[in-house]
Formats: sequence, C-alpha cells, structure tokens
Amino acid sequence: METLEFQAETRQLMQLMIHSIYSNKDIFLRELISNGSDALDKLRIESLVNSDLDVDRSDLHVTLTPDADARTLTVTDNGIGMTRDEVVSLIGTIAKSGTAELLRKLRESSSESADLIGQFGVGFYSSFMVADRVTLVTRKAGESTGTRWESTGEGTYTIDDVDDAPQGTAVTLHLKPADTEDQLHDYADPAVLRSIVKKYSDFIAWPIRLDGEAVNSQKALWARPRSEVTAEEYSEFYKHVSHDWTDPLETIHMKAEGTFEYDALLFLPSRAPFDLYSRDAQRGVQLYVKRVFIMADCEALVPSYLRFVKGVVDAADLSLNVSREILQQDRQIQAVRRRLVRKVLSTIKELSPEKYATFWAEFGRALKEGLIEDAANREIILDLLSFSSTADPEKLTTLREYVERRPEGQTEIYYLTGDSRATIENSPHLEAFRAKGYEVLVLTDPVDEVWVDQITEYDGIPLKSVAKGQVDLGNAPAETPAEFEDFLTWMSSALSESVKEVRLSTRLVDSPACVVGDSDDLTPQLEKMFRAMGQPLPSVKRILELNPGHPLVTGLRNAFADGTRDAEAAELIYGMALLAEGGELSDPARFSRLLAERLTKTL
Repeated sequence: METLEFQAETRQLMQLMIHSIYSNKDIFLRELISNGSDALDKLRIESLVNSDLDVDRSDLHVTLTPDADARTLTVTDNGIGMTRDEVVSLIGTIAKSGTAELLRKLRESSSESADLIGQFGVGFYSSFMVADRVTLVTRKAGESTGTRWESTGEGTYTIDDVDDAPQGTAVTLHLKPADTEDQLHDYADPAVLRSIVKKYSDFIAWPIRLDGEAVNSQKALWARPRSEVTAEEYSEFYKHVSHDWTDPLETIHMKAEGTFEYDALLFLPSRAPFDLYSRDAQRGVQLYVKRVFIMADCEALVPSYLRFVKGVVDAADLSLNVSREILQQDRQIQAVRRRLVRKVLSTIKELSPEKYATFWAEFGRALKEGLIEDAANREIILDLLSFSSTADPEKLTTLREYVERRPEGQTEIYYLTGDSRATIENSPHLEAFRAKGYEVLVLTDPVDEVWVDQITEYDGIPLKSVAKGQVDLGNAPAETPAEFEDFLTWMSSALSESVKEVRLSTRLVDSPACVVGDSDDLTPQLEKMFRAMGQPLPSVKRILELNPGHPLVTGLRNAFADGTRDAEAAELIYGMALLAEGGELSDPARFSRLLAERLTKTL
C-alpha cells in the first residue's frame, strides 16, 4: 500500500467541498451515476474499435447498493475501469484549466458552490459532501490487476493493487450520520435513492439497478415528442450532458425526416464555461446512432464558433463504428451540420431581449468568430451581432439599428478597433466624426481585428475604419495647399524611418496629429497578434496626418518657412500621435529626453 498526497489545488477544492454548506447535496449521486454511464459508453466503443479486447458486453449496467447498518452506499459499474496510473491522474490531480478560478468562485460564494462542481469535471469529489471516507475499487477492461483507492479527503489518499477486482469501478461512500444538520436525506435509504435517480438520471441509457430492478426508464428524451417532455426534464438532461448546474437559456428540439432521419436536442447555455476560449477545450455535441452512444464531442456536427452549444444528435442511418475522420467527409453529416447551424442561429435571433442580452454577454465574442469561419451564414450572423458605439456607452447596437439612425449624407458604417473602449474614446481619429455627429462602432474584441478585414459591407453599405485610408467628411480640400507642400515633403523625409508619408488630415479637430494606415494595411493590434503567434512580418510603416490649424503644426511650418529644420520637433509630434492612439514608442527613453529638453527651455 502506498500513501500519496493530493495535488495542492485538489486538496484546497476538497476542503472547500467538505466544510462548505451546499444548497443541494443530492447532486453527488447524479455525478457518480454519470461517471458510471460514461465508463459503460467507453467500454462499448473500445470493444468495437479493439477486436482483441475480450469483454462481456451482454449486461452493462450501474448498480446502487445501500447498506443501512454499515452506513455505506456503493455505486458500481461494469464499464471500462481504470488503471493505477489513471486513478492517480484522474482523482489525485485536477488536470483541468480554470482550477484557480473555480477555487476563487467557491471561496466567494458558498451558496453557488454546488452549481460549479460539474462545470470543472470534478464531480467525483462531491462524494465527500455526504461521506467521511470514500473507497474506490477498479480494474481496467483487459487488465488482470485492479486498484484500490481510499481517502477521507483530508489531504492524502492510499492506493494499492487488488488481484480479485471485477472489471469496472465500484465507489463506496462511508456515509455521514443521517441526522447531520446539513444532511437533507438518508442516502442509505432505497426510497431516497429511487427518488434522486428519477429526478436526475431517469434518461440514462444504461440500467441503473437497485434491489435487483432498474429504477430508471432509460427513455431517450430526444426521441419523445416535445409535448411529452417537461421543462424540468429538459433542464435536468441539459445538466447531464453539459456538466453545468444552471438551467439552459434555450432548448432546441428537432426531428428530421426524409432521406436522412435524425433527432436533435440542443441547448444554449445561460453562462459560458471558463474554458470557452481554451485551445484544449472539448467542443461538439454527443452523437448517437439509433440511440446507441457513439461519440461524446462530435466536432463534425457543430462549427467551432458554436462550441458552446450542448446536446445530442441521434442519427438513424450511420454505421455504429464511424470514426471522426469519416464523419468529417460524410455528406449526410455535413447536411445535418448545415441544418443544425441554421436552427441554432435562427433560435438566437428569436430570443427575447432579456435572453439575448444574457447570451451576448456570455457568447458574443465566440459568435463573431463565425464571420471568419462560416462564409455561408455570414449575413445571418451579421444580423445577430451587437456592438458598443460612440452613441451611447451604456447601450449596444446592431448594424441594422446603426444604419437606420445614421444621419442624412452618411454613406458608410464607421468603426474603430482598439484594446479598450477608453483608448478608442480618447483617440484623435474620432474628432471630426464627433464634430460631424457621426456614430462610430467601438470594436475591442481581438476577433474584431480579423473579421473587419474580411467583411467590407453590410446590406450594401461599406464598412470603413476611421483609422485607415483617406476620410472624406465634406471638409477635404481639392489638393494640398501650396504653402504646405515643401513642409510635408521635409517632414516625410525627416520621419522616413518611421512613416511612409506625412499629409494633412481631414479627421482632426483638436489634436495636432494622428497616425493612420493605408486601406489595406494591418492594424497595429493585428500586427501585434500575428507576431505573438510567431509569424514573421515585415515592418508596416503608417501615415502621419497633421492638423493644419493646430498651433504646434503651424508653428513648426512657420519655423520651416524661416529656414529652421527642427527634426526633433517632428519626432516629438509623431511620438505624441502614437501615444494618443494607445500605441507604443520604439524608443521611449529618447522621447522622454527630447520632451524634457523642450520643457526645460520653456521654464
């Protein structure tokens, strides 16, 4: 026997679970049954893939064995089982992203603690809410030696080899006294167990046995008519497939008939998982074929930008041993995918204003990715998006609303990308647009930098960055005034290492200068993103625009006319323009020194 310590984060989590007060302790049974169901699914799939695996699949099930005298409850499955290394890895360590965030949430609010358990895949630890000690015995299918694990949840656990362990996993909970103040039920009471199974796990596809009989109906919820399914049943099924403990925001129940038949039961969550933007996060819905579980996260059915959608698709005409590679190429699966995507998008469009506000706050950034990934539905997605704008900092706007309230004479949809709303609102690029009364969309998500380069118009109206290209707001001179031509030529030469051109601006009112890009140039933010990903890029020089009416510019031009070529002043004006838009100076120390020298001369 070997005694090991839990990973530090695991230990902290278990202490919080054991010593915190939870609103619903019944959830431990649902989690253990769900784990057993997953183990049975994995065994069936592994036996199909691995012809050398000699296992009996004739009676796969989960069994509940309460013992009132011994104060124990054992949850047993004859599924795939675990090796010793897997037990240490899966139970002794929380190898999940977002663990620190989970611990912070648990500490902040014990009332919501139970709602967070399943979201991080740590449902096994919920056993310690009702048990003083937990014993696990398991043997991996195809292996000869089993493993016994035991812990009180206080920081260490013991692990040992077992020679006579049956295939599968048995979790024995040594229950706390039934009259414990925070213990709602006696979990050694068969009647209590039946009630919990009916409430949370009735739809599990495998038999859940108690006293020799199945206590769950095993009815596929998605195959039943919608009129026969209650809102509570939908909610509990969503929690089962998503490991979320909040109710879904919206339910989508579909039945397709014809050349390719399938049932689909999909859900829009009411909150985003913490790993929504993690590269390693699982995505996709569960795939069944004729009510037989095939795949937990079928990516072929749901595009990446809808990875938050949870649920089940049950197809009638697929092979039971279909692989991910085959699914990616299967025409029928692609047709199902198209229909599911259209249905999800139409459901989002039909959400009530309150539900849409919740959806957008949680998943809006992911939905924007569809503008890049899904050209076929780009127009539909554009109509689903909301944006901040300069019109009202407290209110979002759709593109349709923007277009409908634009003033007469405005022929483009204006936007500005940046790292934050504060940076954009203080940008000199907005000055002439504010003076003209033109609304500008405020785009601060990293994905905004990408999609605005691919989508050039909405409903026939051009999208225009206020920080790129020439801007004509009706105040542009036909040509550069003669008195500025030589001055601009000199400025362009003096700053040639930093800019490709210096010209007069039509977008400035109060600021002396701003830096803009050509229409096809990468924005500084996008350039920074590509470099962070290790992509080599040539240096992108931008354009310095000067406000001809600003005292700094007129003073520098007058000095030039008198024969003074003040290159350092030109450098300072360029640096100021960079800082004003939230950019970075190539040599901050030099800029500070030049500025200090100028200020000293004025004192």
